[in-house]
Amino acid sequence: MVSVTSNFQSETRLHDGARMALPHIFDQGWPSPAKLSDDSKSAAILLNEAKETFAGHLGVRSDEINFLGEPNLGYHLGISGLYKPGQTFKYAATDRMASHVVAQALASSQELAVDELGQVDFSQVGPNDLLSIQLANRETGVIQKSIPNTCVNLFVDATTSGTRLKLPENWSAALWDSQSWMGPTGLGLFAIAKKALWKNPLPHLDNKVSPGPVSLPLIITSAIAIDSWVADQKNLADKISEISQRIRNFVQTQIPDSFVIAGQSAYLISIVFADIDSERMINELAKRGFAVDAGSACSAANMKPSHVLAAMGLATTGNMRLTIHHATTFEEVERFLPILKQVVTELRN
Repeated sequence: MVSVTSNFQSETRLHDGARMALPHIFDQGWPSPAKLSDDSKSAAILLNEAKETFAGHLGVRSDEINFLGEPNLGYHLGISGLYKPGQTFKYAATDRMASHVVAQALASSQELAVDELGQVDFSQVGPNDLLSIQLANRETGVIQKSIPNTCVNLFVDATTSGTRLKLPENWSAALWDSQSWMGPTGLGLFAIAKKALWKNPLPHLDNKVSPGPVSLPLIITSAIAIDSWVADQKNLADKISEISQRIRNFVQTQIPDSFVIAGQSAYLISIVFADIDSERMINELAKRGFAVDAGSACSAANMKPSHVLAAMGLATTGNMRLTIHHATTFEEVERFLPILKQVVTELRN
């Protein structure tokens, strides 16, 4: 097997701007910001500066932000913390499986259907229901066009969209993943709106939202990464759109019996190839130096059928996902596309 030369997987390495600052960050970020020594006071200043950075990019107040050492914990904190007896928790069939799991533990929940374009049917959502929404779907790139603005209990999953999409004005709690802006893994940002009636669903002895400390160096590194990523996005958004359109046009015109899902996120492309085994396809592409994703985005360790595609009425086999990163070049794409066509043809034969 050849080494991977082109990465179209969702995972990417830490942003160069943050990576170069790491030695200094770990040198300065070791003390606890909660203590009273001079070193701790300096650490507290770094933490507050990081919070202000995140607040500016994410559209929330700095005192609404909390940090989680396990991003997926934010689904339980957000949904269970907002849920009140007598409410019904409503979530989309295409939501992350973490939301589905939380729903099973609540007294009353309802799964909302989606259409063939992945748009959620919000007609059954009342103003007093607890609603979960994804700003952008991790697997298809679908962006919800209409979000109920009368719902007063709204949990927002922004783990895929990152800084690309703004929060709805009526948000109550929101969750981001540091990786969405090329920050370090193992860091989630969880915001609780000041107006929200939120209660910590975890056993706790104080007013802390997170059950344990989160690495200050990771927080500072992520703040540097989001600053750098946003600057890059302003300069490279047009390039990513052009690359995305090139891939979509090629697949639709050059590879028969393929379907490009009409997601609105230019950086994320999801394709279904008829009569193809996903695992064999990604293995064959890897042998030729191209890393891609397949299977359910919620379970990258296996090739289990996607609940997202099934909810949209699409085939759950032969699925491939491509993520267009800031560093992706036109040259990489031009090498990749004929190889993709060749692999699909070989597997069908």
